[in-house]
Amino acid sequence: MSCEELEIVWNNIKAEARTLADCEPMLASFYHATLLKHENLGSALSYMLANKLSSPIMPAIAIREVVEEAYAADPEMIASAACDIQAVRTRDPAVDKYSTPLLYLKGFHALQAYRIGHWLWNQGRRALAIFLQNQVSVTFQVDIHPAAKIGRGIMLDHATGIVVGETAVIEKRRIDSAICDAWRYG
Repeated sequence: MSCEELEIVWNNIKAEARTLADCEPMLASFYHATLLKHENLGSALSYMLANKLSSPIMPAIAIREVVEEAYAADPEMIASAACDIQAVRTRDPAVDKYSTPLLYLKGFHALQAYRIGHWLWNQGRRALAIFLQNQVSVTFQVDIHPAAKIGRGIMLDHATGIVVGETAVIEKRRIDSAICDAWRYG
């Protein structure tokens, strides 16, 4: 995905958030905190993931620092997230907005957290990668091993109960409830 395409996805998300905030004033502060105050998709993602995955052991600020470190080191993760958003928007008839996956879909959140865990795993920070995997499993009921290989343009539909093992390779697809272990899905 080019920088221009990434910017188009982000601009669509922000335009939708402005419209949604105008249509439902009770959620205006939610849309502002999660989307409108952020300058780019990476910032919004880091905010969302940090707040969803925080715990007494690792507060949101610490998780956000890790996510931002990963995005700074590998900006392709943000482009992959935009591709995942486009995949959900295109393939799921229940999703009529680009902002929906970012705001509400735990399969999307789990996939983006996996990408951070995968980066940590590849950096040799395996303890933190496994900690993050556990937080994702507890929070979203999705278990993706950080060593698994997952492409972009992925949609985890409904997500509950999806398990992706350490040696799994998933390319460009929609995954419903499934267990992926030691095989190629693509």
